Amino acid sequence: MCKYNQITICPFDLGDWKWRDALQNALKEIFDIEVSYTVEEPIPAYSYSGNREQFAGEPFLEKLFTLRNDPKEIMLGITKEDLYAPGLNFIFGLASPAGICVISLKRLDNRFWGLPKNDELYFKRMLTEAVHEIGHVLGLPHCPDPHCVMHFSNSLADTDEKGYRFCAKCEKKAKESVCR
Repeated sequence: MCKYNQITICPFDLGDWKWRDALQNALKEIFDIEVSYTVEEPIPAYSYSGNREQFAGEPFLEKLFTLRNDPKEIMLGITKEDLYAPGLNFIFGLASPAGICVISLKRLDNRFWGLPKNDELYFKRMLTEAVHEIGHVLGLPHCPDPHCVMHFSNSLADTDEKGYRFCAKCEKKAKESVCR
């Protein structure tokens, strides 16, 4: 049964972000539904933890939920800030079955790890994490196939290995949740 007919991307304080069109087009191609942007939103101020020097992911989801206009809309938040969830050192992204998810770009950039800038790899990681979190919104669990986008990433190497495509089983489930 189809549940969603559009993806709306919400940039959190990204400024002049050069990946806007590329991400929109890639997500449209992968999910075959309308993809658009909201106006830029500020970082939820109460999400910052000075002790950790990171931002909690949950307040981003809460903000996205307030922005959601339609129950058939998936809200994807994007931030350059480093996110965490309770019990974890960091997260690449976070999703809720309520149709909302967020990804952090911070640790997807080679420069975070002291490595040379690599735009192609950075975009692939960004797309992989966006598709992964949208997959969770669509009801997909983690997949045992290490090459499926729904495979759990313990590290950036895992993200690089799996890529942004679904395995056949997960793709079938994802397509059932999207209204074309």
